[in-house]
Amino acid sequence: MDAAIQARIDAWLSGSFDQATKDEILRLQKENPADLADAFYRNLEFGTGGLRGLMGAGTNRMNKYTVGMATQGYANYLNQCFTNGVKVAIAHDSRNNSRFFAETAANVFAANGIMVYLFEELRPTPELSFAIRQLGCQGGVVCTASHNPKEYNGYKAYWDDGSQLVPPHDKNVIKEVDKIASIDDVKWSGGEANIIPVGKELDEQYMDMVKGLSVYPEVIAKHSDMKIVYTSIHGTGIKLVPPVLKKFGFNNVHIVKEQEVPDGNFPTVVYPNPEESEAMNLGLKLAKELDADILCGTDPDADRLAIGIKDNKGEWILMNGNQTAVLAFNYLLEARKTKGIAGPDDMVITTIVTTPMIDAIAAGNQVGCYRVLTGFKWIAAMIREKEGKEKYIIGGEESFGLMIGDQIRDKDGVSAVALLCEMAAYEKEKGRSLYEKLIDLYVQYGLYKEHLISITKKGMDGQAQIAAMMEGYRNNPPQSINGVPVVMLLDYEKQVKKNLQSGGEWKLDLPKSNVLQFVLDDMTIISARPSGTEPKIKFYFSVNDQLNSAAEFEAVNARLDEKIKAVIADMNL
Repeated sequence: MDAAIQARIDAWLSGSFDQATKDEILRLQKENPADLADAFYRNLEFGTGGLRGLMGAGTNRMNKYTVGMATQGYANYLNQCFTNGVKVAIAHDSRNNSRFFAETAANVFAANGIMVYLFEELRPTPELSFAIRQLGCQGGVVCTASHNPKEYNGYKAYWDDGSQLVPPHDKNVIKEVDKIASIDDVKWSGGEANIIPVGKELDEQYMDMVKGLSVYPEVIAKHSDMKIVYTSIHGTGIKLVPPVLKKFGFNNVHIVKEQEVPDGNFPTVVYPNPEESEAMNLGLKLAKELDADILCGTDPDADRLAIGIKDNKGEWILMNGNQTAVLAFNYLLEARKTKGIAGPDDMVITTIVTTPMIDAIAAGNQVGCYRVLTGFKWIAAMIREKEGKEKYIIGGEESFGLMIGDQIRDKDGVSAVALLCEMAAYEKEKGRSLYEKLIDLYVQYGLYKEHLISITKKGMDGQAQIAAMMEGYRNNPPQSINGVPVVMLLDYEKQVKKNLQSGGEWKLDLPKSNVLQFVLDDMTIISARPSGTEPKIKFYFSVNDQLNSAAEFEAVNARLDEKIKAVIADMNL
């Protein structure tokens, strides 16, 4: 065993840790030394979004002690920044230990003199963002690992506007967390009177806010019996999605019963992620049986969503995140314009790895479109920057996330489900399916096709391998890919845009982020981005072509599929 790792293990075995934790370490010493080394080879990083990792004993695991130390550092920073009293809101999802971690955080905040609004039971992440703003809090935490496998949990930290931490607060909180050298530095208890339970009253306020986002309630009234199938995939969405749909006026909503009960073991799926078709299989089965109009699913903390629709052959297909975003952005811009409520200062926001088709739709509707780094905290930061000058309508990214309206500042699967069902009713009123609408948009703006590859590199060597891969692309960028010249390299870490043919350079006006983008001569865009929360590197591919008519869709779509395959093969991915 490495000496530094062994020193951390010894410190836990001799320190003020509970006996169950020590027993777990001793068991791993005997049965699985490799897992024990991984559990202690580093401290679980409090990144710019908070914590996320496997649950278990160890410095590199999610447990009472890593959560408590992180909370102490965050509490110290909040108390430094706000001298007239601090309030935080705390929520959690359905994962194993999420309630325990939420209560642990609540106790530590409270012991530091901070007023804590703790949700009485599991709630969607977007409601936490809403609660921070509604209750006038200075910060907040939600305990969730979003769509990760059941072995994971996490801790997302928020600021006073309801968004996740952005500069300078993200780095400053990390510095404070890093100063907590021992569990003996943590105030674990003593402030219980500072903890206030919250529940249904916040639910009602949140649902009223979502209802206020509706553009065409009169269309819903005409199609209130539209068949909707919904699955919460054992998560928090079951708390608010069905009542929100009822509040919108939909009265023919069918819940996937096998996935209705919140359960941190996620017994019906391998990954509780609506991006994975396997997670939506039970929903697809019910949608087929009922001949539904739309299928919707949310992940465990209900910030992401997926939809399923029927194609022109009557076959059910799942939309990818880019397609869902295209439909949602277009609906809100088109419907607002049709209703006469669009304004000259309307704007939308998306991210650097999301389909360029959104820019085309925004331009077609004479609406400003901004691109930010990946993550809804950057969308929230742009809203702050433009507040009072431009009106934010919708934001979203390819990873199955949408944020509608500015009263929350994180992605929201609950309001997205409601608005997408309204969109389905809007198209039904016109005698058109959502699939037909999507094809019409391709004819109008061009057929954009995206693909994502995630390469996982686990364990102690994984991060080093990912870093080496990025440095290779950064220092020796390909001159051509699939026989097409690479025209531009955008290096968001170095904040530089380079023309690889002329040698010209420009500054990128975005914060630093370890992302590389290659723009080819035919407007193919390839992005490489290590994940901030998982041991993965992600490659995003975007290609496009003109679509002259709906009749040509299959042929052009197939051609773009082959193009993406050829690009991936040429890059040896």
